[in-house]
Amino acid sequence: MLSILTLLISYLLSISENIQHFKNILPEKVTLVAVSKTKPNEAIGEAYAAGQRVFGENKVREMDGKWQALPKDIEWHMIGHVQTNKVKYMAPFVHLIHAVDSLKLLKEINKQAKKHDRIIKCLLQIKIADEESKFGLAESDASEILNSETFQDLDHVEVVGLMGMATFTSDEAQVRREFQLLKRIYDQFSNHLESFNILSMGMSGDYEVAIEEGSTMVRVGSSIFGERSQPW
Repeated sequence: MLSILTLLISYLLSISENIQHFKNILPEKVTLVAVSKTKPNEAIGEAYAAGQRVFGENKVREMDGKWQALPKDIEWHMIGHVQTNKVKYMAPFVHLIHAVDSLKLLKEINKQAKKHDRIIKCLLQIKIADEESKFGLAESDASEILNSETFQDLDHVEVVGLMGMATFTSDEAQVRREFQLLKRIYDQFSNHLESFNILSMGMSGDYEVAIEEGSTMVRVGSSIFGERSQPW
């Protein structure tokens, strides 16, 4: 799990110093998503000035406001659960949607992307955690979606990988098993889908284990920006 030293570093350093710290320690193949949910534009601006260009949000309307106010070369990732009626607000600009958990949602993303003549990249969220509160598809349901005729007809979305969230626990062995499960599913799907190149797993508390188990994208918030602030 996250080392005590790394956690202490994040609280002692500035946002820009934390960004540089992660750039120094993350393998080249791993993309850092700076989770900026509830953080003010000034904090995002500090991370941006340090060279960070990929930011993750979990509320569509909040992300929309930040997109309008901040530099347009930022890649905005929607990492939270998405309601179909909110897709239209992010369709003009979202770079990657992490938490797609139904064919219905994929169809709506495709519909809204078509209006803007875009192809929106998506990840299917797989439920690997031993927690009822976590969203996600079973492996069989994800396979059914990817092999369906309806999915094959969606020409304005591209599923490029999988996302998953491990159980919130201090049991590293359990977290590792869950990440290993997601990596196995990812490898199985990758054998049949050339578009698969992203495995998004790992957050501030478990990204080190996730990387050891094959993650190519980690979502880090508190270790960059500090503890979560109240929505603004």
